[in-house]
Amino acid sequence: MNRTAWIASAVIALMAAPAFAQEKNQADTYRLLNLFGDVFERVRSEYVEPVGDQELIEQGLNGMLQALDPHSAYLNAKTFKDMQVQTRGEFGGLGIEVTMEGGWIKVVSPIDDTPAHKAGVRPGDFITHLDGESVMGLSLNEAVERMRGAPNTPIKLTIRRVGKDPFDLTLMRAVIKIQPVRLKMEGDIGVLRITSFNEQTNSALKKAVTDAKAKLGHNPKGFVIDLRNNPGGLLDQAVAVSDDFLDQGEIVSTRSRKPEETQRFNARKGDITGGAPLAVLINEGSASASEIVAGALQDHKRATLIGTKSFGKGSVQTIIPLPGYGAIKLTTAKYYTPSGRSIQQVGIEPDIEVKTARDLAMQSDAKRGEASLPHALKNDTANEAQTPVKPAQKQQAPTNKAKPAKDAAPGAKDGEDEEDVQLKRALEFLRGK
Repeated sequence: MNRTAWIASAVIALMAAPAFAQEKNQADTYRLLNLFGDVFERVRSEYVEPVGDQELIEQGLNGMLQALDPHSAYLNAKTFKDMQVQTRGEFGGLGIEVTMEGGWIKVVSPIDDTPAHKAGVRPGDFITHLDGESVMGLSLNEAVERMRGAPNTPIKLTIRRVGKDPFDLTLMRAVIKIQPVRLKMEGDIGVLRITSFNEQTNSALKKAVTDAKAKLGHNPKGFVIDLRNNPGGLLDQAVAVSDDFLDQGEIVSTRSRKPEETQRFNARKGDITGGAPLAVLINEGSASASEIVAGALQDHKRATLIGTKSFGKGSVQTIIPLPGYGAIKLTTAKYYTPSGRSIQQVGIEPDIEVKTARDLAMQSDAKRGEASLPHALKNDTANEAQTPVKPAQKQQAPTNKAKPAKDAAPGAKDGEDEEDVQLKRALEFLRGK
């Protein structure tokens, strides 16, 4: 073979190699899909009890997605419809944000003024039984479906809590109407309690700030933004809320596995508080969208964060509709604060650490938050140089009995108020004490 012919043959071989590899990969994929079909048929024909085709397929889809990370899932048509209603701020149920850990239901956060919150359900609680039946073996969607139901119907939850024997709580289901923002005046300081990030959050926040100014007849001395036990919600609302307190700069960036799909969200001029001092309250129930807001305000030194480390959910889920069959909720990106840090698994550390009496009672070396969930995504910036956040000042809840704040911390012991030491510290900070 002459040199020219040899080169031509080599080029053709190199061109053919990727095509051959692609065909081989497709063949492998089809073989595996055939395997799934074979298993499906065996289960249909030989399982000890009859199983419906739809149930098998849904379980298979859920198993595939939930093996990726704790937040990806298949949503059947009913669950998808319920989720759409929930983001509009009204739905039926108990009012708790939950995930799965070790086969049990784990409470991320109860929502303010809901049956779960009023009954004393706390972040980190495990729900092991529903009406006496174990939740082990249920998917997250199935467990959530069982907790939902007609208003004014009871359901018994069996709770396992650190440091306590398992106990039962009977809750009455209700129509959950989420008021995403509540205003409370503490003298010349406005306390903005943001409970969730739904479609009404940003407009409700702007109204609350306007109302605070109207009540005083002038700008408040400062604002406390209370994000404790806020499980998150819509990304666009987290961006809008952050933008309300910033005049410029990046708020958050999202990065998928394709570099060209990186998105950056930037603030526009116009701080709705007129530059008033801010303190932000966070705890282990502050997740996702709450952490976007806290991280942006901390990185821009626009606010001082007070409380305890946040949950650590640094991923973005996209809802992909499947016409006629519901949707899939798929993790498609991770988000990063303006300084480039990921809070995935590690959470956001407050500038001033203030632990409640309950925090001190539950101290342990066990992983908590996102890091404790099976298949949680790794933090890909943990070992990179990042803009440092100053070490938190530490303050613990007083051991002596103090006069309770007007609003007790959520989840105080039955019949007993617990002083809200985190809010108290935030008010002292804004007043310069």
